[in-house]
Amino acid sequence: QVQLVESGGGLVQAGGSLRLSCAASGRTFSTLGMGWFRQAPGKEREFVAAIDWGGGITGYADSVKGRFTISRDNPKNTVYLQMNSLKPEDTAVYYCAAGRPGGLSAIYDYWGQGTQVTVSS
Repeated sequence: QVQLVESGGGLVQAGGSLRLSCAASGRTFSTLGMGWFRQAPGKEREFVAAIDWGGGITGYADSVKGRFTISRDNPKNTVYLQMNSLKPEDTAVYYCAAGRPGGLSAIYDYWGQGTQVTVSS
């Protein structure tokens, strides 16, 4: 079992930055593919970014490419999402997910509880 706990959400003005963190339990973190997803009110959950088990391969949704950066620290069992140049349309609950295989095509079996990000205009 893997438990995921997100933190770092909050209220920020448009153009600002936030860094989300996702702390994972368990000894298998370094073998897992990790992803960030988000869900805005009235919309379906959507993919934001993913990173492979070693941190060397990343992928992003077109809407965040060039503004968001996903990274991971395996010894700390933590994955991050650095969000810059935030826009009001980035407002959503952000979820961390973990799965296998450990690449970008992971099937995400484990999900965090989510953290709210609100961007004011």
